[in-house]
Amino acid sequence: MRLPVLSNATEPIVWHADGLQFTCSQCGNCCTGNPGYVWISPEEIARLAGHLGLSPQIVMDRYCRSVGGRVSLNETRTPQGMYDCVFLKEDPKRGRKSCSIYPVRPLQCRTWPFWPENLSDRSRWDRAAKRCHGMNHGRKFSLEQIESLRDATDWPDNPPTSAK
Repeated sequence: MRLPVLSNATEPIVWHADGLQFTCSQCGNCCTGNPGYVWISPEEIARLAGHLGLSPQIVMDRYCRSVGGRVSLNETRTPQGMYDCVFLKEDPKRGRKSCSIYPVRPLQCRTWPFWPENLSDRSRWDRAAKRCHGMNHGRKFSLEQIESLRDATDWPDNPPTSAK
């Protein structure tokens, strides 16, 4: 009798192997909360500067801070004690706050919610989904797309997480 051998038996099965749903609703919930960091590269600072019609140095001076040799966007403290990204602004058309630099938002923002900490297990994904209404709804991302976003080092040419 010959038993079938499992190919790839040493590779773990990823809990999200069948894909995950996400469509950004631009609700701004991922841009507020506890203090944190939105890491931004020199290339992204240049893109942001072009978008704002400012020099990269002025963008750095007005909107960024150095943290351990890296650069993060500033935060503003709300009266409710939350920490908002400096670019989370009141949007009268929507009647709520939203990202005022959405077309040129940093890679960290573009790859939400496909961050390693959210993908580590289903319970962490579901915990993040309690604050992000776009998770588990809308467009379905394949495992390959998820891994590509999780591992991205620069903007995708056509960012799949953009709101349409």
